[in-house]
Amino acid sequence: MSLIILTTSPRVAPGLLSVQAWAALGRHPVRTATADHPYLPYLAEAGIPVETVTPDPAALARDARTDTIVWLAAQDGEEDFMRALGQAALALDDPPVIEVLPGSYDLPGARLLDLVRVMDRLRRECPWDREQTHESLVPYLVEESYEVLETIEEGDRAALREELGDLLLQVMFHSRVAQERLPGDDGFDIDDVAAGIVEKLVRRHPHVFADTRVSGAEDVSGNWEVIKAAERAAKGERESAVAGVPMGQPALSLAAQLLRRAERAGVPAELAEELPSELGARLFDLVRLAAERGLDPEAELRAAARAYRSRVEEWEVARQDERGGRRTE
Repeated sequence: MSLIILTTSPRVAPGLLSVQAWAALGRHPVRTATADHPYLPYLAEAGIPVETVTPDPAALARDARTDTIVWLAAQDGEEDFMRALGQAALALDDPPVIEVLPGSYDLPGARLLDLVRVMDRLRRECPWDREQTHESLVPYLVEESYEVLETIEEGDRAALREELGDLLLQVMFHSRVAQERLPGDDGFDIDDVAAGIVEKLVRRHPHVFADTRVSGAEDVSGNWEVIKAAERAAKGERESAVAGVPMGQPALSLAAQLLRRAERAGVPAELAEELPSELGARLFDLVRLAAERGLDPEAELRAAARAYRSRVEEWEVARQDERGGRRTE
């Protein structure tokens, strides 16, 4: 006979099981060591009895030699128990066949539900997390954004994964803080955030989700700007080429974005020459020059800064070596 290990995902609503899982549950005796398993009420409702037992790997392996048994595994995986069960089965002269049957499994993005659950608990039980506000979290949001940028610039893909997680935490944290406000007080949660960006992406990609035809990336960008303008008009916002440009971003990237928007709208280039600060105007002109060459001024200055940092470090090492050499003479 055999032992069927039925696994379920804590990220799938209880009661949702595969056809194969329901078939196995309906044909064979079912046991579990998890008295509060979230699937038990649904199995009871379906008329499937489940025996809750003390976990005994040796006894379970012996019983499975003469009958096919379904073991409803705990959702944490029961690694120690499963390891002991495998060893107990191998110790028998005629070991049962052990089959793992996924009753439910994660879809892409399912682990985000774990983040929701963890953040919810931190907000309730951690004194530091509990007292944070949108305002107090701002420095961390900025810091994590720049750490993501640094890993991309350095080509450190392993670190990029970690830093994106830290940035994702900030999105989740702000959403969890907002969730505590009433809907009438501008409250929202992570599902509202996700729904908003999904709706925006679908609306601004009619060549993917509707019947608009494009010939390339340029058409996509053009459609994006037209749709954004229509959205602003629908909200009654003043239609300006520079509307929506975040003024809190670093000055170089701010100037570059303003120039890009202005150029697309046909704003005269000489407006950039009539600035009140001579030094500011010269810096602005350098940003415009970078744009003409297809360069990102922020990235160029950051690259120069990294090169300068390396030169300073090399100079410090050489100076230290030089001093050390003089001391040994």
